[in-house]
Amino acid sequence: MIKNYFKIAWRNIYRNKGYSALNIFGLAIGITCASLILLWVEDEVNFDEGIKDKNLVFNVPTNQKYDGAWRTFFMATPGPLASVLKEEIPEIKKAARLRDENFLFSVEDKAIKSKGAYTDEDLLEIFDLNFIAGNPNEAFKNKNGIVLTQMLATILFGSNEKVLGKTIQVDQKTNYTITGIIEDLPENTTYSFSWLVPFRNFTDGKEWTQDYGSNFTDTFVKLDPTADVEKVDKKVRAVLPAKTGDKETEAILFSAKDWHLRGYFKDGKIAGGRIEYVRLFSFIALIILIIACVNFMNLATARSEKRAGEVGMRKALGSGRKQLIFQFTTEAILNAVLAGILSIVAIIIILPEFNSLVDKNLSLNLILPSHILSLLCISLACGILAGLYPAFYLSSFKPIDVLKGTRKKAGSASLIRKCLVVGQFAISVILIVSTIVVYEQVHYVKNRNIGLQKENLIEIPAAGGEIIKNFESIVQELKSSGTVESAGLMNSQILSGGNNTSSVSWPGRPNDKDILISFRTITPEFLKATGMKLKEGRGFGNSQAADSSNVLISETFAKLMITENPIGNKIQWQEEEFTITGIVEDYLYDDMYGSSDPVMFYHQAEGADYMYVKPKPGISTTQVLENVEEVLKTQNPGFPFEYRFVDDAFNAKFKSEQLVGNLSQIFALIAIIISCMGLFGLSAYMAEQRRKEIGVRKVLGSSVLNIVKLLSKDFLILVIIALLFAIPLAWFIMHTWLQDYAYRITISAWIFVFAGGSAIIIALLTVSFQAIKAATADPVKSLRTE
Repeated sequence: MIKNYFKIAWRNIYRNKGYSALNIFGLAIGITCASLILLWVEDEVNFDEGIKDKNLVFNVPTNQKYDGAWRTFFMATPGPLASVLKEEIPEIKKAARLRDENFLFSVEDKAIKSKGAYTDEDLLEIFDLNFIAGNPNEAFKNKNGIVLTQMLATILFGSNEKVLGKTIQVDQKTNYTITGIIEDLPENTTYSFSWLVPFRNFTDGKEWTQDYGSNFTDTFVKLDPTADVEKVDKKVRAVLPAKTGDKETEAILFSAKDWHLRGYFKDGKIAGGRIEYVRLFSFIALIILIIACVNFMNLATARSEKRAGEVGMRKALGSGRKQLIFQFTTEAILNAVLAGILSIVAIIIILPEFNSLVDKNLSLNLILPSHILSLLCISLACGILAGLYPAFYLSSFKPIDVLKGTRKKAGSASLIRKCLVVGQFAISVILIVSTIVVYEQVHYVKNRNIGLQKENLIEIPAAGGEIIKNFESIVQELKSSGTVESAGLMNSQILSGGNNTSSVSWPGRPNDKDILISFRTITPEFLKATGMKLKEGRGFGNSQAADSSNVLISETFAKLMITENPIGNKIQWQEEEFTITGIVEDYLYDDMYGSSDPVMFYHQAEGADYMYVKPKPGISTTQVLENVEEVLKTQNPGFPFEYRFVDDAFNAKFKSEQLVGNLSQIFALIAIIISCMGLFGLSAYMAEQRRKEIGVRKVLGSSVLNIVKLLSKDFLILVIIALLFAIPLAWFIMHTWLQDYAYRITISAWIFVFAGGSAIIIALLTVSFQAIKAATADPVKSLRTE
C-alpha cells in the first residue's frame, strides 16, 4: 500500500513539473537555510564540550561595587585566592590560576610568537587536558618545564613525537625543557592556549602578587561531584570579605556551561550574552521553514479545483478519507525528501562562504547520526507540516458534488491562503526593517567620536624584546626615514580595558563611594601618535624623571573632582602624591557603546606592552610598514615583526552586531525569494484560471495595462495588509533590541517606507510577469474551446 502511495505521488510530481519544481526548490531553500543555522547553533551550544565534567568546572570572577552598582571583572582575582579556596572549602577539589602571555620561542633558526599561559598544575585536570606524551603529575615539578600542544610542537620541531626533554628558548632569555605534549584544544573552546608553564615563573620575585589588593589573574576551580553548587557559591562569596574586610568585593562561581553563551553580567548577575543570538537565529530558522511550507500549502489548495475530479473519482471507487489523507501527505513528504536531498548539495556548496561569514569552521558530517537525523527530521517535519492541511482539505470533497460539478468553491481555503501570503510578506518586511536598523545602529556607533584617530594607526606588540629599551632610537630612525610622524608606548591595548584602581584620592573626594579609576602608562608622543587631544594644560616632556610626579587626567576624571580648574591640584595614589598637569579629551575603550571611564595617565616607558605608530600623511601604508619592519629588525633582533591596525581592532568590536546584520540581510533576502516563489506560482495559477475571462476582456477592448491591473490588484492588497501588521511589530521588536544599548539610534520613518516600498515593488514585479504573459496571449487560443 505504502509503495502504491509513493508511486502515485511520484506520478503527480512528474506530471506537474512546474509546480513541483516551485515546491521542491522553495522547500530546499528553507531546509538549506535552517540547516546552516542549526550547524551554527550546534557549534555555539557545544562550546567547551572538550572539558570533561563541565558542570563541575567554574571560573571565579569578582563582583566589585563602585558608586552603588556591582561590576563583574574576569581575570581580576588576587593571586592567593585559588589556594585559599582549595584549602578552606572542602567541596573544591582543584583550584588553579591562569594568566595569558605571548612568548617568543626560538629553536635553532626558527623563531615564532605564540599565545599561552602561566598556570598551576591543577589546571591540567580542571580542563581535562589529554597528554599524548609526558606525565601530567611531573610536568610542572621543574620550574622551567613547559607543556606544548601538538600543533606548536610540530611547528617548532617538525613533529610532535620524541620532543620530550628537548630545550626551547623563550624571549631569547630563558631555556625551558619540554615536559609534556597535549592534544590540540578544540576550536570551540573559550580559553585556548598553545603552551603552559608553571605559575611561579610569573610570581617569583613579585611580592605584590601575594597581596589581596592586586587583581591580575583568572581563577578556576573544580568541585566535588556531590557538592551543592549554591552552598559552595555562598562560601566562595564570603572568602574575600573575610580576608580583606572589604564587603564590596566578592568572588563568585561562574559555570563552564555558561562561559560562552552567558558572559554578559549586569549588577553582578548573569544578564544574557550570545544565547540571545542562538535563540534569535533558531527562531529565524523556524520562521524560514514555515514560510517555505506555506508556499506548498498555498499552491496545493489553490490547485484544488484541478484535483477535485481525482478526489471525486477515487472516493466513488471506494477510497476512504483516511487513505486520501495518507496519499496527499505522502506526496508532500516525497516533495520534502527530494528538497532535503537537494539541500544537502546546496549546503556542501554554500558552507565555505557561510563559514567565512560567521567566522567558524563548520562542516556537514553526514556520518554523524545527529546530522543525518536532523536533516531527515527537518525534511519529514516540512513534508508533514506542508502536506497535512491540503490533505485534509482535498480529502473533504464530496464525490457526488465533484462529479456533478456542483461543488462550491470553499471560501475558507481562499481566506487561509490569503492569510498565509500576508504572513509571509509580514515576516519578510520585519526582516528587512531589522536588517536596516542593525546596520544603522552599527554605522552610528562606528562613526561617533571615540576620542582618538584610529585610521591607519599601527599597533605593535612591545613586550618581551628590546623595543622599550631602544625606544628613543627606534623613534628617531622612524622619523628620519620620512615615513613616520610620531610614535608612543602604552601599557595596554588602546581599545581594551586595562589596569584600574579605586585607591586614588584627592581633596573633596566623596568618602562614601568607591570610584574606579583606570590608569595607563604612556610616553610623551603617545597623545600625538594616537590623535588624542590635550584639552587643557601641558603634556609630558621628554624627561621621565622630570614628570615622575605628574599625571594627566581625562575629562570624566576632571568632572569628578568638582573643581573649576583641576590643573595643579594634587592627587594621592599608592602613598605617593601626583600633580595634575593636563586634561585629555575622553576616549573610548572596551565598550564602544558605553561612555568613557575616568582615566589617569602617567609618564613611564617600562612595562609598556604596545607601541603605536602614526604614519606621515601621503605615504603609502606598504612603505611605512616596510620601514618600521626594517628598523625593528635592527633594534629588536630575533623578534618577528607583528602589527595590526587599530581600525581593524575597532571593527572587530562589532563582530556580533555585524553577524546579526549580515545574517538578517541574508534571511530577509531568502524570505522574500521564497515568498515570491509562492506568489509566482499563485499568480500563474490564477492567470490560468482566468484565461478565458482575459480572452473575453481583450476581445471587448481591454488594454494590457488594465488586465495587468486586474490580476495584480488582489496580491497588492494582500501585501499592503501585510505591511499594516509588520510595521508596528517590526518597530516594537527593534525598539526593544535597541534598549540594550546606551548609545543608540532613533528608528526613522524612512526605514519603514523603504521596507514597505521594496516589498510592494518586488511583489508587483513577481506577479506582473505572469499578468503580462496572460495579457499578451492570443485571445483566439483562449476562446477556441468556448
